[in-house]
Amino acid sequence: MPPFRRKKASKSFPVKVCTLDAELEFNLEWRATGRDLFDLVCRTIGLRETWFFGLQFEDTKHFISWLKLDKRVQDQCVSQMPGTPFMLLCKLYPEDVAEELIQEVTQHLLFLQVKQAILSMDIYCPPEASVLLASYAVQAKYGDYDESAYKPGMLASEDLLPQRVIDQYQMTPEMWEERIKIWYADHKGMSRDEAEMEYLKIAQDLDMYGINYFAINNKKETDLYLGVTALGLNIYEKDNKLTPKTTFPWSEIKHISFDDKKFVIKFVDKAVTNFIFFSPKGMNKLILDLCIGNHDLYMRRRKPDTMEVQQMKAQAKEEKLRRQVERNKLSREKQLREAAERERAAAEQRLLQYQEEIRLANEALRRSEETAELLAEKGRVAEEEASLLAQKAADAERENARLRLSAIKTEEEKVHLERKTREAEFLTARLVEESEKRAAEAERLKAELVAAKVAEKQAKEKLINFLSRTSTGSLPPVSVEYSELVPNGAASGGVGEGFNFLSRTSTGSMAPPSSSTVPSSLFPSTCSLPAELGGEVIMNGGSPTESELNSYQLLPDDHDPHIHRLSLEIEKERVEYLAKSKHLQQQLDELRCEFSVLRVEQPAALDRLHEARARAGDDKYTTLRRLKQGSTNTRVAFYEEL
Repeated sequence: MPPFRRKKASKSFPVKVCTLDAELEFNLEWRATGRDLFDLVCRTIGLRETWFFGLQFEDTKHFISWLKLDKRVQDQCVSQMPGTPFMLLCKLYPEDVAEELIQEVTQHLLFLQVKQAILSMDIYCPPEASVLLASYAVQAKYGDYDESAYKPGMLASEDLLPQRVIDQYQMTPEMWEERIKIWYADHKGMSRDEAEMEYLKIAQDLDMYGINYFAINNKKETDLYLGVTALGLNIYEKDNKLTPKTTFPWSEIKHISFDDKKFVIKFVDKAVTNFIFFSPKGMNKLILDLCIGNHDLYMRRRKPDTMEVQQMKAQAKEEKLRRQVERNKLSREKQLREAAERERAAAEQRLLQYQEEIRLANEALRRSEETAELLAEKGRVAEEEASLLAQKAADAERENARLRLSAIKTEEEKVHLERKTREAEFLTARLVEESEKRAAEAERLKAELVAAKVAEKQAKEKLINFLSRTSTGSLPPVSVEYSELVPNGAASGGVGEGFNFLSRTSTGSMAPPSSSTVPSSLFPSTCSLPAELGGEVIMNGGSPTESELNSYQLLPDDHDPHIHRLSLEIEKERVEYLAKSKHLQQQLDELRCEFSVLRVEQPAALDRLHEARARAGDDKYTTLRRLKQGSTNTRVAFYEEL
């Protein structure tokens, strides 16, 4: 056996794929192709609309590249450093998100990518639209606005607005949060997918949405930008990425090829001069790849849907209807629960009110009883005083009689006796008068006692009537018990009565109420086209030559009647959507006026360009329609003169 043995080569290698909200790790076979890896990722996350996406990576020359699906992964200049990730991103953008996006996972991935591009300022977004988009992002993350659960500063830690917008205005984080909260509260009832769709509907109208910019030169070596979009190729000046100078729709382009840095685009109309531009050497394959993908998807949109897409749309429609029924059911249950809680709160309030009335009635009864007892006590004291005075008057009468009998003994005694008699009579008269006064006072106190007892009896009758009425009301069951009025023993010589009152007892029950960061990319997210959509490379034999790999034949089917009809339908839906967004535009204009007062910095170049277009009444779609009015030859000549 040889002393040294070659180590057996590994049959697999690790791969890490990142989406904007997850990280996936796989072990791929050494001979696996890009298609194998892409299909594995799509199956893992349940993605079926694969034609929008692709796997992006940084190659060994530090260029951004898209993984080719028909070549082995190890043969595509992928860095051999461990942990080098692939990014699953949207490569080809839809023309109309509401019409083209079927799956929620597709919508969510595109939402995350567009949101990141806006926050990283790769897509220009005006301040008023930034606030509106932020409110939809909050609705998608937190759900409906709940004033009881919302806490000030809750959105302070969220990355919701581009830093460029924050720096331009003299506004505190609390002021930004307040404006976002006002819009956020208006979105009540939206589900996550509805909020994300509204976000994308607004974002797709931004001038830089869905555009891949590449630095190019024309024959005059003027620095320009080429914008590859879902609708065609746009040409921009170096200092203005918002307004294209001219455009060439995919329907006019027949063939694209490059030789080193030179790109040649041929048009369907053979009489039109070729469109030529020069690009950096490292970008030519990327430009060609994006042109092929966008052109094929452009033609596919204008043909009837395949059986697979029809099935996906039918399934998505059924799922959406099912979720809508569930949301409606939950909404009705929530409304019923809120109504029951309001009724219970009202019943509790009425119960507290009745309890307070009973407490006040008991308090009044207690005070009446105390007053009656006090009057009875005063009556007994008055009777005792009257009895004592009567006894003193009797004693005085007896003394007077004795003095009269002894008056006959002597004259002196008689005189003395007369004097004594007069004195006794005077004293007797005073005592009789005092006795009469005391008797009158006793009679008056007796009358007051009788009146107090009558008032007490009336108060008891009113209380019993009130309790009887309360027990038959709409309150939860309340049992009230009262004792009989039990007379107390009267004091000797007294005339008052006492009684005991048992407070009511209530029973009832009420149920208590029931609360891997990913770096941003300058290029849109990748997407893979189905095999039937792949561009046909011009072949002159068994294997293509290098020059043949650098060109692509774009042959639009001019005889297909569906293309013209679908184009008209898309334009009609676009006009309807613009009409529906008129109210939203008015709100954005009001917010723009409010922000203009708080601006502290001079607007940047893109802000000035956007404001000038807004004053002129131009937008993304009116500009493209105006640029397409001239002939193709005129637009090519205009480009050459830039």
